[in-house]
Amino acid sequence: MNKLVNYLKGSREELAKVSWPNRETTVSHTVMVIGISIAVALFLGAVDYVLNKVLEVLI
Repeated sequence: MNKLVNYLKGSREELAKVSWPNRETTVSHTVMVIGISIAVALFLGAVDYVLNKVLEVLI
């Protein structure tokens, strides 16, 4: 039980040292991740569509 308490105390001390980003940074990074995810999904969807059409022509 003592090890668990020491672990939790150590974890709390380390979290106090963390430099958390402000709201504006968090929102801008979140929007960037969502935008890149959508762009990658569209790109992969287009590649899949084109390869599917090529395969249909070959068959």
